[in-house]
Amino acid sequence: MTGQGIIQVMSDANESGGTTEPGHAKGSEDVSGPESAPDGATGPDGRPSAAELLRERRGVVQREARRVLNRPTARASIRDRLTGLLAAGEEAYDLDRPTDVYGDRIVGALEERVASLLGKEAAVFFPTGTMAQQVALRCWAGRTGNPAVALHGLSHPEVHERQAFSQVSGLRPVRLTSEPRQPTAEEIRDLPEPVGAVMLELPLRDAGFLLPTWEELTALVDAARERDAVVHFDGARLWETTEHFGRPLDEIADLADSVYVSFYKSLDGLGGAALAGPRTLVEEARTWRHRYGGMVFQQFPTALSALIGLDRALPRLPEYVRHARVVATALREGFTEAGLPWFRINPETPHTHEFQVWLPHPPEITAEAAVRQAEQTSTLLFGGWWDSPAPGISRTEVSLQAEGLEWSAAEVGEAAREYARLLREV
Repeated sequence: MTGQGIIQVMSDANESGGTTEPGHAKGSEDVSGPESAPDGATGPDGRPSAAELLRERRGVVQREARRVLNRPTARASIRDRLTGLLAAGEEAYDLDRPTDVYGDRIVGALEERVASLLGKEAAVFFPTGTMAQQVALRCWAGRTGNPAVALHGLSHPEVHERQAFSQVSGLRPVRLTSEPRQPTAEEIRDLPEPVGAVMLELPLRDAGFLLPTWEELTALVDAARERDAVVHFDGARLWETTEHFGRPLDEIADLADSVYVSFYKSLDGLGGAALAGPRTLVEEARTWRHRYGGMVFQQFPTALSALIGLDRALPRLPEYVRHARVVATALREGFTEAGLPWFRINPETPHTHEFQVWLPHPPEITAEAAVRQAEQTSTLLFGGWWDSPAPGISRTEVSLQAEGLEWSAAEVGEAAREYARLLREV
């Protein structure tokens, strides 16, 4: 099967609907995913299954390997995370000031910072992005009188949120396309019915963190305006897009009526999100946040981690994007030299500091080879989960951050060749 054919299989599968959790392809077992054991992880004799044992080994090498392409901070200990917050927090905020109560003080400072960065009138903090986007699009539906939302079939609300738009918020998703690419302006113009809003995920994570060109993005926005639809950006990872677009955040965000951003997906925060847009929309969103149960008593640790991320991680994202392109090229060259019969780096030139790697083996093989490489060499090339978008095919995500900058192209190529050798042995 060709690479394009395999991607089409994934597209066809998503067309059929259904719900998956983040990082899981429908119908596949995440053999190296979350540390918590899934149903069936323990065998009938009460002993851990092979999948659970592999998870445990993966957790060990993530912590102990000397060289890691990306070591997720989320896997660190509570002590390490709290110590890091205190050490970095002094530069981000006055830690002697009182904590927040229902979103004032430090949370308010974070909201003002986000609004300024995105060039919007105001912003409001939310505990989750799922809640932020439901509230945003519900508010827009009330203003436009149309609950239909045009979006991609691989977008986060369609794939990872258990039909929350329709089940919770009374919204009606209308798919622009489910192909593993960004939608086109023609697809917006050709919608067979009116929509109140067009939601664009930037980047489109499940298609390989894909972005349109700047010209394509402006055409998408223009097409939505022609239909009298508001434009909302699912910008969970919008922070990563400035290098690709060659424009600052506020110029990118200015194309949309409202923008959602995440504080942990690019900025390494503890969690949380923000919705930015017109002040009247933001004030209405605060009301709906309360109704949705998002009025949390205190969120100062999360807000502090977000401010730290804006100070430390955000300025380095363009550097991560540039090095991700170096790593992607080195992986491709290493796999080719190793004689792998087929593989795919998706996209070939990463649009952000994250991209996908596809290999012609089932997940239990690719995950085992990754862990075995770290156990034998203390080098962890692929530390993330693996899923199966098509029979006999594995897919993982590569994310480049600070530790990844230490890898030269030659070192990535050598690790790729070693990994390919272990694939043949597993």
